Amino acid sequence: MPSELTAHAALDLLIAGDLTSVDLTRSVLARIDASEAQINAYISLDPERALLLAADVDRRRQSGEVLGPLAGIPLAIQDVLCVRGGRTTCGSAILSDYVAPYDATAVARVLKADAVLLGKTNMDEFAMGSSTENSHFGPTRNPVDPTRVPGGSSGGSAAAVAAGEATLALGSDTGGSVRQPASYCGVVGLKPTYGRVSRYGLIAYASSLDQVGPLTRDVEDAALLLGVVAGHDPRDATSVDCPVPDYRAKLHDGVEGLKVGLAREFFAEGLDPEIRTAIETAAEQMRLAGAELVDVSLPVAGHPEYCVACYYVIAMAEASANLSRYDGVKFGHRTAAADGLQQMYHRSRSEGFGAEVKRRIMLGTYVLSAGYYDAYYRKAQQARTLIRQDFDNAFSQCDLLLSPVSPTTAFRLGEQVDDPLTMYLNDIYTVSVNLAGIPGISVPVTTAADGLPIGAQLLARPFEEEVLLRGARVLEQSS
Repeated sequence: MPSELTAHAALDLLIAGDLTSVDLTRSVLARIDASEAQINAYISLDPERALLLAADVDRRRQSGEVLGPLAGIPLAIQDVLCVRGGRTTCGSAILSDYVAPYDATAVARVLKADAVLLGKTNMDEFAMGSSTENSHFGPTRNPVDPTRVPGGSSGGSAAAVAAGEATLALGSDTGGSVRQPASYCGVVGLKPTYGRVSRYGLIAYASSLDQVGPLTRDVEDAALLLGVVAGHDPRDATSVDCPVPDYRAKLHDGVEGLKVGLAREFFAEGLDPEIRTAIETAAEQMRLAGAELVDVSLPVAGHPEYCVACYYVIAMAEASANLSRYDGVKFGHRTAAADGLQQMYHRSRSEGFGAEVKRRIMLGTYVLSAGYYDAYYRKAQQARTLIRQDFDNAFSQCDLLLSPVSPTTAFRLGEQVDDPLTMYLNDIYTVSVNLAGIPGISVPVTTAADGLPIGAQLLARPFEEEVLLRGARVLEQSS
């Protein structure tokens, strides 16, 4: 089935004339028709536009025109990225009718690369969650086992790729929101270095942590999509002006001569034994491929008491500030009944935000308040500096770090939705990566006894995605 092809395999067929973009897009749309009622990966779809874009690519290819690197490939966008003229909801009632007046930079770049946009994928409201259950538009289900969550917040994008409902997808990663759903759904998820991909048009959750990243069927597709969306953007003050290499050029160079670090803190109590065995096996595969394994320590970054607490203080503080703009005045939901301005503010936000978003706004406002700022927010920023130093020290001894993505495989729908602390601990191995601003990738390496996917996480120095992808390719080939 064309809907099951990787993007690079589909491109080979498209270029050779053995497949048309219209046929590929129709195959993906047929898969959506067959699966979407159960999976609920999408918030909005635009099949008419997708087929028009596909037909235009076919026409231009037939005429001999030079096309972009994603020409004719069906792609889904997490509903946190603005697409001009379409709804951008962030999975929230407060933005349920918001129509974006411009394209996010990442969206503009995939369109310039001639990708075929399918629609906007489901997500935890404002990217706040680890299960895609906190959506105003209902939960997304894991295609591997529909009784399980797909992870979050980019669960819709991960599920769409895993289910054949998209060939490629973009998601956002604030504390693991690309890597964790990739692991749960058995696909590849890449969080680039902070500043590698523009955040312009990415509706903010936590501005110092958010990053746009690819969700794909294999590592080569991740390299392909990253090469399209990466690069400096003057409209984003945090975008870094540094060269973007051809990530596919050295993808098959292997890991011979590289040092791969294993942090003992990542293998502490609470890690599922099957996942521990999977990561140990992955480490041995890296060694057999020519890498040297070294023991390293991450005393702060690898300790949940520090890194998870640090992450949630900073992320909630930034969320409190970022979401203050949704007041029922400038845009977004406004209550139908209010007596006076203050009541309008209160009711609009009460009606528009879900329970998890309200929880994080209140906690974020608390840690920023007078009398608590120094005890919580300032302390968390100091811990963040130590976490970055942990990774700097580790990378002085190795080129890559190998770790689990999550302490368990995908859990059941509803199992943790009323236990926020347990839900937050799903991010134990991923949040420190965002706090340090380094790149990370989740690669499926095996399946558990119950058939659920298990992913391994590789981390690299800032802006060394090229090395990261080489290591990920080795893991993929060994699995």
